[in-house]
Amino acid sequence: MLFPWLVFKGVDMKQFEVSLGQYEPTALYGVWMESNDRSISRDIARLSKRYYVVSGKRASSVLPFYVLSKDYDQSTGRFKLFIGSDAPAAGLDKFIIPKGRRAKISVGPKFGFLWGPSIGEAKRFFYTKWLPACGLSALNMEYELHTEKSLGANAIVELLFVVET
Repeated sequence: MLFPWLVFKGVDMKQFEVSLGQYEPTALYGVWMESNDRSISRDIARLSKRYYVVSGKRASSVLPFYVLSKDYDQSTGRFKLFIGSDAPAAGLDKFIIPKGRRAKISVGPKFGFLWGPSIGEAKRFFYTKWLPACGLSALNMEYELHTEKSLGANAIVELLFVVET
């Protein structure tokens, strides 16, 4: 990140706070698959399992952990799904998140364990309320960043959306 977070207050922030920052390129190492809106939950579980097998790591030992989607096609609901981390390992694909601006929302699970509904709600808020109100455009790439903050009683996941620079 090149400068401290700027927080946008121009839209209704009762539900979520969106902040904007500038990032350097980030190299990730992981595995890809085609996914869609209907199968994403199953695909994340399946792809995560494949990542752990290929990388030789245990789930509890991989932080930061990235769940990235890109090239979303609204007409079909299909996109490319990536699971990985910043640790290289033989057999993993390298992907670089380009330098640029990201919008960030921090999300906690509903009822302490349901991540899917919280993440879906935050994404809908971002695309239907925040993005149209701020005047920026999304660049069809977003990711969940799981860190040490994603563990424990007050767990949060950071959702980052690549936006125009």
